[in-house]
Amino acid sequence: MEFKNFTTEEFACRCGNCTTNEIKDELIAKLDKARDIAGVPFRINSGYRCPAHNASIGGSKTSLHMAGRAADIHVADNHSRYMILKGLFEAGLDRVLIYKTFIHADIAGEGKQSEISLWMG
Repeated sequence: MEFKNFTTEEFACRCGNCTTNEIKDELIAKLDKARDIAGVPFRINSGYRCPAHNASIGGSKTSLHMAGRAADIHVADNHSRYMILKGLFEAGLDRVLIYKTFIHADIAGEGKQSEISLWMG
């Protein structure tokens, strides 16, 4: 599948030991739509994570990154943060977690409750 604003390679595991990339097209499609709505670049900090990489960075044992259903987007400033959030909400991402320097967005899947959380740190 081709996307307007992203390549699947942007979402590959960054552990340096593997080339695994099990990111879901559904996630990239929603992020592609969100990027168009936002009108600002999205730089992906983290997409798919292999279990070893997820453990090495202290990720949750049930992280949706390991299922290819989550991505972290770098945030450079408050204007970008606002525009990215606007795009994510309008594009229908299931869950959005707001951190100081990035925004986590995922497609939690059926049975998962949609949520928006703000993490300060």
